[in-house]
Amino acid sequence: MVSKKISLMALFTAFAVILSYIETFIPTVGIPGAKLGLANFAVIMVMYAVGNKEAFFINVIRIIIIGLFFGNMFSICFSIAGALVSFIGMVLLKSTKRISMITVAIIGGVLHNVGQIIIASVILKNVGIFTYVPILMIAGIITGTVIGILSNILYKRTREYIKL
Repeated sequence: MVSKKISLMALFTAFAVILSYIETFIPTVGIPGAKLGLANFAVIMVMYAVGNKEAFFINVIRIIIIGLFFGNMFSICFSIAGALVSFIGMVLLKSTKRISMITVAIIGGVLHNVGQIIIASVILKNVGIFTYVPILMIAGIITGTVIGILSNILYKRTREYIKL
């Protein structure tokens, strides 16, 4: 059982890193800072298949790896802030057991953007940046919906193989 868990964690960590890497090639379409959040696909899968603690670990490791290879300390700070706010929200919603995986992913996408806006306002010492929130919320809803639908489909098809 331990070896299966280690293997699953390595697989999903690699999956999250690869998805983040792929995302570096996708241009943002008119919304600076907006991304698809492809790595959240792996995080949500692990949250539901293995557990919250493991999903958090994978998310942090992915952010550090991608930040070291393709970013800088600012990108790591922004990613960690977004991931932390997003993750807390997703865990709280998931724990109610009444909210669908798709809704959890949507809220995760929205809250990730909120977390990044908060850290940006602290770093830039500018609260005016919050005027950008509605645009990022729409982007988070759209990308969260796509990630949630894909996560839900893959989870249903693979849950018997990846459950511990």
